[in-house]
Amino acid sequence: MAKFNLLIALPPLLFGGLAGLFMFGMGREDAEQLPSSQIGRAAPSIEGVGPLGELAPLSDDMLRTGGVKLVNYWASWCAPCRAEHPQLETLAEEGVTIYGVNYKDETDNALKFLNELGNPFAAVGQDEPGRTALEWGLYGVPETYILNAEGEIAYRFAGPITVEIMEKYIKPEIAKAGQ
Repeated sequence: MAKFNLLIALPPLLFGGLAGLFMFGMGREDAEQLPSSQIGRAAPSIEGVGPLGELAPLSDDMLRTGGVKLVNYWASWCAPCRAEHPQLETLAEEGVTIYGVNYKDETDNALKFLNELGNPFAAVGQDEPGRTALEWGLYGVPETYILNAEGEIAYRFAGPITVEIMEKYIKPEIAKAGQ
C-alpha cells in the first residue's frame, strides 16, 4: 500500500483556508471597513497633542463634554486628506463639531494646508511624534472617529470620506451617536 505524504496535501489545504478567509471578509456588510477595538470605549487621552500654530488648541475636556463630535486625523502630505476636506467643511457648515489632529506633520505645512483649503476644525492639535495616534488605534490618515456626548467612540472610519460615504455612513452614525 502506498504511503500518503502530508506535504502533498498541504498546499490545497492552505489555499482552501485562505479562500475561506477571503470569502468571510467579502461577506461583511462593509467589506472595506477595518474593525476597531475602541468602539464603545472612552476616547483615549488627547493630552499628548500640542497646539498647531495660533489655531484654537485641542484639549481632552473638549472630547468629554458637549454633544456628538468628530475627531479627524489628517496630514498635509496626505493626498486622501485633501480629497476628503470638502466633506469635512460641509459637515462643519451643517453644525457638526469637528476636532482635527494633525499627524506626523510639520507645522508650516499643516497651516498652509488649512489656509489653502479652509479650516473646518473647531480646535486642532498636533501629534508630531504620532504617539497619541497609536493609543487611538490609528491605521493611517485620514481617519475619523465619531464620539458620543459622553466622549465614547461610537464609530470609526478609516480612509477618506467621500460624499457617498458621508451620506451612507458618517451622517447616520452621527445621528445614532446623538440618541
